[in-house]
Amino acid sequence: MPAINLLIKPASSTCNMRCRYCFYLDEAAKREEANYGRMSLETLETIVQKALAQAEGALDIGFQGGEPTLAGLDFYKNLIEIEKRHNHKNLPIHHAIQTNGLAIDSEWAAFLAENQFLVGLSLDGHKDIHDQHRLDISGKGTHTRVIRAAQTLRRAGAEFNILVVVTRQLAKSIGKAYGYFARQGFTYQQYIPCLDPLGEAPGGHDYSLTPELYGQFLCDLFDLWYRDLQQGKWVYIGYFVNLINMLRGGAPGTCGMAGSCSHQYVVEADGSVYPCDFYMLDEYRLGNLQTNSFVQIEEQRERLQFIPRSRELDKACRACPYGPICRGGCRRNRETAGGGALTLNYFCQSFQMFFQYTLPRLQALAFRR
Repeated sequence: MPAINLLIKPASSTCNMRCRYCFYLDEAAKREEANYGRMSLETLETIVQKALAQAEGALDIGFQGGEPTLAGLDFYKNLIEIEKRHNHKNLPIHHAIQTNGLAIDSEWAAFLAENQFLVGLSLDGHKDIHDQHRLDISGKGTHTRVIRAAQTLRRAGAEFNILVVVTRQLAKSIGKAYGYFARQGFTYQQYIPCLDPLGEAPGGHDYSLTPELYGQFLCDLFDLWYRDLQQGKWVYIGYFVNLINMLRGGAPGTCGMAGSCSHQYVVEADGSVYPCDFYMLDEYRLGNLQTNSFVQIEEQRERLQFIPRSRELDKACRACPYGPICRGGCRRNRETAGGGALTLNYFCQSFQMFFQYTLPRLQALAFRR
């Protein structure tokens, strides 16, 4: 088996925030067991030991939630010791953590920096937008505390990206948000379109995106990024950088850009494994790393036909001139509200707008000398 990528939820769906658009709380509520509590060190050790024995080349471990810092700093200190005990093949191990930042203090930041964790810090732009949806458990906005966390990470020398959920409000205000990020010195940015709850027709919430709005957002963001690039200012925006790499013949940077789901191992706090963060439902459970091997988990993935089904494309998508670069997008956005056959991506119009507007410039950037 090649390199293994684990995405672990060590605090399950527990969180110290109540984001109004949280897709994971929605998923967890649709399971028989909504919250598995905190992962035990015994479970963590079993997972890491099996992964290190199975992996070849490298092991990537990401932590997400819920809020993964709620597992406690000692949990992660124990992780490092467990890895040292079981890394008999001396594999490179890469760590990442996605956090809302509320628990980040100088001790956390020093640990993350020392152990080279790549931190994804969730921040939805300037205060007015962020505090509409990213609330703490008492209903208060969290923007000021997230900025404090960013400053703490920066002082410690920890590497971090800004993770931005694109809501209806953010999409309409990207110019202001982009300028705010520039003033804060946040030059590594990832933008993630907001998801509507599973089983619902998209577009029904005040935070929901429409295809036209998301398409205009992508075009506006590209113009801002391209203007900076022409002026010698480098801002890393994952989607644009990955598109340029694909035009050069490189591999897509994410499964959503590949046109097919990938071999992911998303691990709940009890050790249960799922094929994707967007499909952590009982019917998609692949097994449990406390009792099952990676081979058995792969056999269950094959029985579910999870990856082959993700390659189903609507005939209109296959005929689209942008198909080779778009590839249909994320499976989650191709699910009908009632299940059944996959359809055109909800954001198909968005991507057509975007590529029609930007493809010549993307190609020029890809092949310039």
